[in-house]
Amino acid sequence: MQAIILAAGMGRRLGDYTKDNTKCMVPVNGVRLIDRLLGQLAKQDLQRVIIVVGYKGEELRNYIGNRYDDQIKIEFAENPVYDKTNNIYSLAIVKDKLEEDDTLLIESDLIFSDKIIPMIVENPSPNLALVAKYETWMDGTMVRIDEDNNIVNFISKDAFSYQDVSSYYKTVNIYKFSKEFSRTKYIPFLNAYTKAVGNNEYYENVLRITSLLNSHDMKALPIGNEKWYEIDDKQDLDIAEAIFADEQDVLRKYYGRFGGFWRFPQMLDFCYLVNPYFPTRRMKDELRANFDTLLTEYPSGMKVNTLIASKCFGVSEPYIVPGNGAAELIKVLMETSSNLKPQISNLKIGFIRPTFEEYPHRFDKEQQVTFVPQNEDYRYTADDLMAFFGDKGIFQLMLINPDNPSGNFIPKKDVLRLADWCEEKGIRLVVDESFVDFSEDYATNSLLNDETLEAHPHMAVMKSISKSFGVPGLRLGILASADKELIARIKKEVSIWNINSFGEFFMQIYNKYEKDYRKACEKFVKERADFEQQLHQVSYLRVMPSQANYFLCEVLPPYTAKEIVVQMLKKHNILTRDCSGKTGLDPNKQYMRIAVRNHEDNTRLVEGLLKVKSEEWRRSVSVEVATSDM
Repeated sequence: MQAIILAAGMGRRLGDYTKDNTKCMVPVNGVRLIDRLLGQLAKQDLQRVIIVVGYKGEELRNYIGNRYDDQIKIEFAENPVYDKTNNIYSLAIVKDKLEEDDTLLIESDLIFSDKIIPMIVENPSPNLALVAKYETWMDGTMVRIDEDNNIVNFISKDAFSYQDVSSYYKTVNIYKFSKEFSRTKYIPFLNAYTKAVGNNEYYENVLRITSLLNSHDMKALPIGNEKWYEIDDKQDLDIAEAIFADEQDVLRKYYGRFGGFWRFPQMLDFCYLVNPYFPTRRMKDELRANFDTLLTEYPSGMKVNTLIASKCFGVSEPYIVPGNGAAELIKVLMETSSNLKPQISNLKIGFIRPTFEEYPHRFDKEQQVTFVPQNEDYRYTADDLMAFFGDKGIFQLMLINPDNPSGNFIPKKDVLRLADWCEEKGIRLVVDESFVDFSEDYATNSLLNDETLEAHPHMAVMKSISKSFGVPGLRLGILASADKELIARIKKEVSIWNINSFGEFFMQIYNKYEKDYRKACEKFVKERADFEQQLHQVSYLRVMPSQANYFLCEVLPPYTAKEIVVQMLKKHNILTRDCSGKTGLDPNKQYMRIAVRNHEDNTRLVEGLLKVKSEEWRRSVSVEVATSDM
């Protein structure tokens, strides 16, 4: 068997990365694609590897040089008109080689796991295409396969239909051709096709024609959950570096994205904190039905969106401001806080840690006064806060309730006592209740009503709609306060079109689905209780009580949080949060935060965590970590 690598393309979409080199010379996590591929092929019993070069071909030849002479025989072929042709011509250049031996055909812009090549080589089918179930990031050649894994149709771009994606598979662009298939089928049709259509085409088009013969020459081999990615542009490169990062770097690659994990469709995300039971299918259907209008029309400005937010959340218009996610409102609120009492030159603001760091990050460290609970579960009460901050001279107190990541919760009656105390002290109390609808008395725990706000004009209430309403992609948040001056100031600071049409429409229709939302919250509370019991099965986790949609867990020796998080990602494609080192947590202990998802996902997580107990597994982890440290 031999391998043919197509590496003639210019890779224009990669910009500066391919200014001086062809695509396969692009490094992913420090290793060039061509080195990774040749290293994988060298492990097979191949007679030779033929690389078809074109753009910057001389640079590629010089780079490879003689470095692989003791591992594999490498030959080169050249496409001299790479800028005027496509990959069908690159393959036609070496069509005589296809008749000489069974061939692996591989495109050079791929990165894939070490199991992929043995998978296709060892499969008994003489003619085979590796395929992956369609996912949203995929582009290019699609196929349909039957129950016997015969490729029954190649889907052209013109024939592609999003209504049919459930039946599509994407070709991985790794094929196996027998020399008999090449001689009797592929090459004759290749010759006829290029003569009729030209050379600026794709070799897959020839396979599409052969599939119409109903001879079932070409089988498909689904790769399941094996990792692979096709690198066409800068974003592809960024995603590939996250997928194929080593143990020492993988968390930085993922955490640094701050979301966007829908680009990794098979990954279970236990980091980001949303309601798994809302919106309902019917509400989503209504959003879909209005998609075209919402996409092509401008949203309303602040005046109308304030009115809609007022209707949606039951707070008077002068008391509420909607934001592009709570993050926008947090930024504006914290950056304008220093102007709330201009007569005070040394403003101090009170924080509780550990907490959601977006709030303290928006305020100078020198002006922060921090309370850290002195107990192993990071519990605290309203009385604890009043006792600590009473003589600290703060002008504003920041309370996240339930808190993140501890899950600590102060009941509403005690929050109101704290609010009364703050009124007496002239302290503005900012309560972020983004997770309050996950608490056991969710129906009555919110502070978002005129009566409560008017009774405490020094209080402001922040709420992220992403969390409990399960719509982080819409970017919605609200801030409410009976301090009309504060609300008016913030409205002036944000953009007039800070809410997009989808967010506006969500608020417009929400009240029709409010009963469904309450049911979703009730269902969630039950699921959290069940999940907590499941987590207690994991012997190396100490699970802290929570009234939010996550649990803070202490990771007990000899395990570390990073070890658990990395291996859950690498071995089970499940992403959790390593909280060790977070300000306010004991630096001598290990912590991770685990979100609550639906029952099926939660069970899958626990099953993965339980496998960590294996001594054999721990030894393999130790070897991997030690090797990566060398």
